[in-house]
Amino acid sequence: MIIKNFKVSLLNAELLQPFRTALGDHNVLENVLCSLELFDGTIGYGEAAVATHITSETVHETKRNLERVGQSLIGRDASDYLNLSAELHDRLLTNKCALAAIETALIDALTRQWKMPLWKFFGSKPRRLASDITIVIADLKETEDSVRKFYKQGFRAFKVKIGRDEDLDVKRVGAVKRLAPRAAIYLDANQGYDAKQTLRFLKRIDKDGIRPQLIEQPVPRDDWDGLMKVARESKIPVCADESVRSLTDAVAIINQKSAQVINIKIMKTGIFESREIAILAKAKGVGLMIGGMMETSLAMTASAHMAAGLGCFDFIDLDTPYFIKGAVKKNPWLNNCGIYDFTRSQDGIGIRP
Repeated sequence: MIIKNFKVSLLNAELLQPFRTALGDHNVLENVLCSLELFDGTIGYGEAAVATHITSETVHETKRNLERVGQSLIGRDASDYLNLSAELHDRLLTNKCALAAIETALIDALTRQWKMPLWKFFGSKPRRLASDITIVIADLKETEDSVRKFYKQGFRAFKVKIGRDEDLDVKRVGAVKRLAPRAAIYLDANQGYDAKQTLRFLKRIDKDGIRPQLIEQPVPRDDWDGLMKVARESKIPVCADESVRSLTDAVAIINQKSAQVINIKIMKTGIFESREIAILAKAKGVGLMIGGMMETSLAMTASAHMAAGLGCFDFIDLDTPYFIKGAVKKNPWLNNCGIYDFTRSQDGIGIRP
């Protein structure tokens, strides 16, 4: 289980359409790939999904940090992953996607060597997961076209990005309700509104008979008072995403009752701290979403393994492979309508970049 080699390379991919949110756009995927080789030849893979407009991390910084920290892991025992994780958290405090990449590569290599699927590291049986699909910020026609396409494809939960134009957002959410009347609707403002705008927006769509299952990160991530105001005054459950960047943040959200749901992303907290947040939240009766940044099937399927093994996630938002050219066809655990099924998975993540 001794680490023999560590390699880093760029991981680029073509998107089928721009991924637009209130914070910015993804027009191409530009991530960083790492591979970790044990002395018996077992290789584990990890992906750092760089979202500069959200986290301020950059591809250059992430690649440099992975090269620097990765070389220091050579000769270390991969089975000592918890101590390694603690060291990595200290060294990559402001570059969490790099942390996620190394931790994922570690656990991928270990579970490959142990001849067991990654989900088994987290639980005794894999829960079948049904992901939502994101409706990105767009004009009304593009929104309608996307809803028709994905509804026909088999999706029955739509996560609608809002936060740039309130009036247009009302029309777009109305289009989702009209074109997919039996589908669940989640809203994600990506910090685009303030508390007053959010409550007004929810009242406007409520008058049209639209009651979303949740609204995610309606206010800026440091506006904890605003988040709490929406959580207490709205009839719609609030999901904290960008406001939760650590276990400490999760504890504060739970203790202050600032949100009813927490969105866990391994790119924010790494894979091992993500597990701790999930266990704590469920023990305290707080709902959970599993999500991600703009990730290929490698990182997204690692998150799906964790969610399937833990079995405690209420909302599944693992859809970015559907925005990447050819990604779904190359993923043996994901079908065309958002279902992750690991019942026949064998070892590790099961995705080779």
